[in-house]
Amino acid sequence: MDLTKASDFMALHARPLDRRRFDLLTGEGDRDALLAALNAYRNPDGGYGHGLEPDLRSRTSQPGPALHAFEVFEELAPVTAPEAAALCDWLESVTLPDGGLPFALRIPDPAGCAPFWAGADPGTSSLQITSVVAATAQRVAVHDPAVAEHPWLDRATRYCLDSLRGKDTLHALEAQFAMWLADAVEDTEAVALLGGHIPDDGLVHVEGGLEDETLRPLDFAPFPGRPARSLFKPDVVAAELRRLDGMQEDDGGWRVDFASYSPAAELEWRGYATVRAVSVLTRNAER
Repeated sequence: MDLTKASDFMALHARPLDRRRFDLLTGEGDRDALLAALNAYRNPDGGYGHGLEPDLRSRTSQPGPALHAFEVFEELAPVTAPEAAALCDWLESVTLPDGGLPFALRIPDPAGCAPFWAGADPGTSSLQITSVVAATAQRVAVHDPAVAEHPWLDRATRYCLDSLRGKDTLHALEAQFAMWLADAVEDTEAVALLGGHIPDDGLVHVEGGLEDETLRPLDFAPFPGRPARSLFKPDVVAAELRRLDGMQEDDGGWRVDFASYSPAAELEWRGYATVRAVSVLTRNAER
């Protein structure tokens, strides 16, 4: 990858939050500035909204943006932020009786929101959203005792691991995010169980997505040295890393392979995808 071109792309096109994330990732960042950029999306109730999840542009606090907030809290390590534990408090306040999170809460301002967000049932728990939020929070918990000890995190994790063991079939995104959680807590039994839903080549079509929208090995196991990586042969991983490296476009950025629901979201996802690609390629190159 060409980091100079990636840096130029971020300066030209990315939102301030992802520019701060990229700067920190490439060794030139400021953690206080990154936290300040994240808090521009924060609500007084401790949750996050305002388009932090690009296809969910509602001002309201929602479970989806919580994922992206926890991504930043992980990137702040070893520094901790009180906002992380406050986010756990908010998540506890909207958790349903079975321990799961709804895919989305009621959205009073749906402009620019994908229909799957705007039309979600706020009274039904979602394995998909609970898994991805809890997985990212578990990665924060590695360096933040307040998150590690928060009762919401244990409750959400137990809901997810119990739920997936009772399912014969999983949507591709449920399998992906449950894998992230099983990997984060190093539950090798759950990793093996989820591996039964993933072919050896790691290619899983996303039902309901674009015609060619497909999850790949690095979507399930992006980082080396983790339990989930054991599901894929080294040559499969090496080929996927070469593919990801080759997906950098002439302008220096990467793209996502799923639909965006507003012009702003389409560009914001490119900045987000560029941070992710650089992170995955850098961490794998360090091995």
